[in-house]
Amino acid sequence: MSNYKDIETALIHGGIYGDKQTGAVNVPIYQTSTYEQESLGHHKGYEYSRTGNPTRAALEALIAELEHGKAGFAFASGMAAITAVLSLFKSGDRIIISSNVYGGTFRVLDKVFNNFGITYSIEDTTDIAALENKITPEVKAIFVESPANPLLTITDLGAIAEIAKKHGILSIVDNTFMTPYLQRPIELGVNIVIHSATKYLGGHSDLVAGLVVVDSEELAKRIGFIQNSTGGILQPFDSFLLIRGIKTLGVRMDRHVDNAVKIAEYLKTHKAVKQIYYPGFSEAQGYEINKKQAKNGGAMISFELYENYKIEKFYSSLKLITLAESLGGVESLVCHPASMTHASIPYETRQKGGITDGLIRLSVGIESINDLLEDLEQAIGDSEE
Repeated sequence: MSNYKDIETALIHGGIYGDKQTGAVNVPIYQTSTYEQESLGHHKGYEYSRTGNPTRAALEALIAELEHGKAGFAFASGMAAITAVLSLFKSGDRIIISSNVYGGTFRVLDKVFNNFGITYSIEDTTDIAALENKITPEVKAIFVESPANPLLTITDLGAIAEIAKKHGILSIVDNTFMTPYLQRPIELGVNIVIHSATKYLGGHSDLVAGLVVVDSEELAKRIGFIQNSTGGILQPFDSFLLIRGIKTLGVRMDRHVDNAVKIAEYLKTHKAVKQIYYPGFSEAQGYEINKKQAKNGGAMISFELYENYKIEKFYSSLKLITLAESLGGVESLVCHPASMTHASIPYETRQKGGITDGLIRLSVGIESINDLLEDLEQAIGDSEE
């Protein structure tokens, strides 16, 4: 690994850079399923592309360097990455998860891993003292998002890592919303970092991918074994696209965040907005903690309109901002968490966690800020009864 001083350089030159054989500045797409072996038991480092592929290896080295971890692993989706991490556990183990997490994380625990005797409990991970009291002998990991999806709740990642270490359990952080450009949980003591690389890391809404980074050789061996055994690997072409996307992460994130701050300020003072969630505001929950562990508040915003504004009309009136699942692309996307990203979470659980039917989640893109503000203004205006 190169370990460049500044992440802006590492984004472009980190990991395995170029191709020494030809001088190509980009890692080639090794579109092959298998590799010729010199003789029995002797090969050039690769045997079969499920086990290892040079293009994927370059991506895995890059994300490990960016997150300052020991090793990285690339998967076919964010959920495949989460599934691999959850496969570390066995029947009788319990996982603590944050009170608002991505609906797919809840679903795979509730509907899949629960069948194998791996249970979970939903806790307020922002209350560190209360959280520690919830750690029983069955608990083997704490799995958090910060900022959390979709209420952008901030959890003290360093404190989570300390508690986990104290009790001999794993700390796991989904860092999708922040990316290593804005936040590096392993530097705070976290054991495992997960990304839905479909989002900001890819950045162009043209691929689906997941990444895992671990802080130790022991975890690297275990995740590597699971990756090879279960086979949910990222393909060479998508690995190439993801490396290409990561090269521009810094400049994209700067523009995403700049636009998000301006939109958040606009919404904060708008007469139609009942509630806004943005961790970049000094009055936001966890602002000081986020300031300590992240570069800024990120580019995700959630908000609610007053009851005399109809969100169905708001969504249908948008002309530039796209109503769609996902986030983190160059284009601005808006979604309705209760019926889209978090629909798999039971109604009562959503309500208890604050994910109301009126909640709107906005992924701010890199378009002209003037055009984005104009689109929001006309859509809000059209939605007023």
